[in-house]
Amino acid sequence: MMLVKTKKELFEKLQMLREKGSIGFVPTMGALHRGHLSLVDFAARENPVVVVSIFVNPTQFNDPDDLKRYPRDLEADLELLKTTGCNLVFAPEAAEMYPEPDTRKFDFGHLEQVMEGKHRPGHFNGVAQVVSKFFEIVQPDRAYFGQKDFQQLAVVKMLVRLLNLPVEIVACPIIREKSGLAMSSRNELLSPEERENASLIFDILSQAKNLTGEKSVEGLVNWVIENINKNPFLNVEYFEVVDSENLQPVKTWEEKGEKTGCIAVHCGKVRLIDNIVLN
Repeated sequence: MMLVKTKKELFEKLQMLREKGSIGFVPTMGALHRGHLSLVDFAARENPVVVVSIFVNPTQFNDPDDLKRYPRDLEADLELLKTTGCNLVFAPEAAEMYPEPDTRKFDFGHLEQVMEGKHRPGHFNGVAQVVSKFFEIVQPDRAYFGQKDFQQLAVVKMLVRLLNLPVEIVACPIIREKSGLAMSSRNELLSPEERENASLIFDILSQAKNLTGEKSVEGLVNWVIENINKNPFLNVEYFEVVDSENLQPVKTWEEKGEKTGCIAVHCGKVRLIDNIVLN
């Protein structure tokens, strides 16, 4: 496994690796866990070459304190990746990715006006900036994203369509801790007590899935928020039932299409997101 930190080095290494066949790409912000490793495994099964990026992208943080707190441990990340089928790690500094400010503005329409986009203004534009840069530099055949970041996945798919990029976006299932808590780098910032209580999020989502036939959409939304907020460690920022394709809020269960429940919860100073297919 090779480590490079500049675009020039990356280009040189990729020239050699491309001879082996298709390239699978896994973009990460580091603080790797089993969820990330599952993405690398998916990529390695489908491609002879796997590239992983480790870069905490500053343009997608709308809270400077959140950016400062985000966990970073490159050495630990590299040790984990040695156990996978990763061939090449690209771990640039911010100045390498942004030698000049990126002023590009992307229009994702309604996709960026709900849920994460509504509560984190500018977040998805920052995601689009860095993902488009990575796609331009790596030129992967396939890129792998976890379904935990449900809205981000939809935005990246739209980005590929907007820029007409020859990249297949592969969605990979959520990997959970034994408690049911969705694996996230941010989980490292939770105290043991907070982590234990955060498992209630998936417990309530699972119960909600079984209540879709009994409660109205509005009734289910209220039920989820009330039951999570009963826990003194947790505070729901939003819970919405949306169409799985266009992410627009659903009013009734009779509406066509698959429906997903998406949630953001504050546990202490840590913001956690999760989702579950409801029908």
